[in-house]
Amino acid sequence: MASSSKSVPSPVEILLVEDNPDDATFVSEAIVDIKYPIRLNIAEDGARALDYLFQKDSFSNSLRPDLILMDLRPPLKSGLEVLKEIREDSSLSEIPVIVLTGSSEDMDRLAAYEFQANFFMVKPKGMEHWGALAKYLEDFWIKSISHHKNSPHSRKGSKTAK
Repeated sequence: MASSSKSVPSPVEILLVEDNPDDATFVSEAIVDIKYPIRLNIAEDGARALDYLFQKDSFSNSLRPDLILMDLRPPLKSGLEVLKEIREDSSLSEIPVIVLTGSSEDMDRLAAYEFQANFFMVKPKGMEHWGALAKYLEDFWIKSISHHKNSPHSRKGSKTAK
């Protein structure tokens, strides 16, 4: 098959760290209407998130995420522990991490920013509000990530973590 002059854009790789299946479903349904291609990968706990990020075990071929949506309280390793490891690793430290949590406690917000989260959001209540979250993600994060990733001048492309 002949290749066309216009290439298919690379999807924005998103890692969602979320143990609540309902919230994971809300996120996956909310991002359906985003006009940029997205590949959503879900880690149900902090330990699996780290295995994914460091390409361990069954995740040896995982792609480096362009954006991470992190629950604060997944099982096995907390979101803050995962965030700390991300920020300490030079191959992962530049990935934007948005803490997406059910907590509206100031202590949690301050801790997330202390561990260098890029943004802190309280999980919406109701599907209509998840749509607003998706619009924010598209307008502020995904649009710029997709443009950068698919720019002819970008050297990152879909680079994997080592």
